[in-house]
Amino acid sequence: MKKLKISKAFTLMEPGPVVFVSTHDGQHDNLMTISWTMVMDFTPRFAITTGPWNFSYAALRKSRECVIAIPTVDLVDLVVGVGTCSGADTDKFAKFGLSPIKARHVRAPLVRECLANIECRVLDIVTQHDIVVLEGLAAYVDASRKEKRTLHAVGDGTFIADGRRLDRRKMMRSKIPAGV
Repeated sequence: MKKLKISKAFTLMEPGPVVFVSTHDGQHDNLMTISWTMVMDFTPRFAITTGPWNFSYAALRKSRECVIAIPTVDLVDLVVGVGTCSGADTDKFAKFGLSPIKARHVRAPLVRECLANIECRVLDIVTQHDIVVLEGLAAYVDASRKEKRTLHAVGDGTFIADGRRLDRRKMMRSKIPAGV
């Protein structure tokens, strides 16, 4: 095996999928791209990593709610564009032609162009590690979208797209919660 610098070890485990996180600060909608996401268990509990370096963070802390919107590979250039400019001086929905949809449980908007959206409220912010723990309140999937492959950031400016789905449900039946 070839040795890899420990400073690049995250590129071996970079989670996914890359998501948009929409927020509302009381006046404006905003959107940020997040590649550090985690499903915490079989409940609708998730975590993202973000902090004061992201303009949306203040709205997330203040409102204690957001929407996780899951884009697909056909939106990769929008994902990168949203992630490389600031909501401090840019209306990202307008600049990138994305459509905000009124959510039912939170003030942050859903993103129409995404495969899925999850309305969330903030359960905890672990500032020592810049982890925001979220509880899903409602989820929506656009089954009519032809493209369903999601993006996974490697962390070096490259992305991996989901591939073929491998079904092992029968083998894992004892570990899958009822109804999943």
